[in-house]
Amino acid sequence: MSTLTSVTTTHCAHDLALLDLLPDSNPLSWVRAGEGLVGWGVYATTTVSGPTRFSDARKWWLQQLEGFAITNSVHGNGTGPVLFTSFSFSSEEESVLIIPQVIVGKKGDRSWITWIGSSSQPNLNLTPAPLVHNSITWDIDKDADKAWKSRVSTAVERINSGALDKVVLARDFTGRSKTDIEPREILKKLAKEYPSTWSFAVAGLVGATPELLLRLTRKMVTSRVLAGTISKTGDDERDLALAASLARSSKDLEEHIYAVQSVAAALEPFCTSTNVPESPFVLHLANVMHLATDVTGALAEKLAHVDAFTILEQLHPSAAVCGTPREQAFELITEIEGMSRGRYTGPVGWIDAAGDGELGIALRCGQIDGNSIRIFAGCGIVASSDPAKELAESEAKLIPMRSALA
Repeated sequence: MSTLTSVTTTHCAHDLALLDLLPDSNPLSWVRAGEGLVGWGVYATTTVSGPTRFSDARKWWLQQLEGFAITNSVHGNGTGPVLFTSFSFSSEEESVLIIPQVIVGKKGDRSWITWIGSSSQPNLNLTPAPLVHNSITWDIDKDADKAWKSRVSTAVERINSGALDKVVLARDFTGRSKTDIEPREILKKLAKEYPSTWSFAVAGLVGATPELLLRLTRKMVTSRVLAGTISKTGDDERDLALAASLARSSKDLEEHIYAVQSVAAALEPFCTSTNVPESPFVLHLANVMHLATDVTGALAEKLAHVDAFTILEQLHPSAAVCGTPREQAFELITEIEGMSRGRYTGPVGWIDAAGDGELGIALRCGQIDGNSIRIFAGCGIVASSDPAKELAESEAKLIPMRSALA
């Protein structure tokens, strides 16, 4: 393998608007409240699938790193060469790995640029390119709502029979445009409306997730668990009352506890200590509120080779996107969900040369394919779930993408 230079240096434009830098073709993004990473150009890309896809992804990434002569004057997470990745929900489908030619990062008052394969720093286009408006017509299936409520009823029956405790069921809708769909417009709308979420784009999967599956930084690991949802009304007083009712809801608390327990159990073997708060907090987004818990841990020093890939292999799929017990929930999803999730509900984000990274769960998102896009929503089903209420919750979760495409 020939050696290429990877150079990272400080960029002096501290007022960078990361999303404004993106080209209209195949942008890469992981941005929250103006901070994060964006990338473009493809130095190398591959796909992985099957039960060993996380270890296969690590192997490919390490092989690529062997070909770099890395110069990094910035240091820290997300500097140097970075792998953007979007893993599938099911191991049977393809996960995508991309090493960008150019990466720009921003955190606090620091900004930096990394580029591969050139001795001179690339010029950044600090004038945002014009956006192409997406005009979407949605496919109509008049029986879709009835069919999905029937699947929820089936799931509740299985849960009440004792076969499992919780299952997450998803649904999708397809929209079409007369021209190819522009991902940058979607990203910028989502970032504006939902600044507390992570706006992501990898290989046509674009969205804004509120759920951080894994942040690994210098042996410290964090996972934000979301499960339990209620729609907002837009009336502040009414929404405060709804937030209080969500925090007391036995159905939502049950759903949330299963998700937290699954994440804590996955992290425990790697950590000398973990912190799991006794009670969740209520996360307020523009359209919904979620029960949320931040699970944190310190990696054991003796586990020298633990990296983001290792932990992802144990974390995914969590009860927040699959169910409890995991195997039985996955089997029920395969049996009754009636669709391919692709990379929806899979890990999405970035991993750096040290094996650290930030990856969320691909929620509130859509998969672009030329002039069409599939958008998704899912709900956690437990014994007390009501099909009509779950339908309403799924509609609320579709609002971000529908609005960004309106």
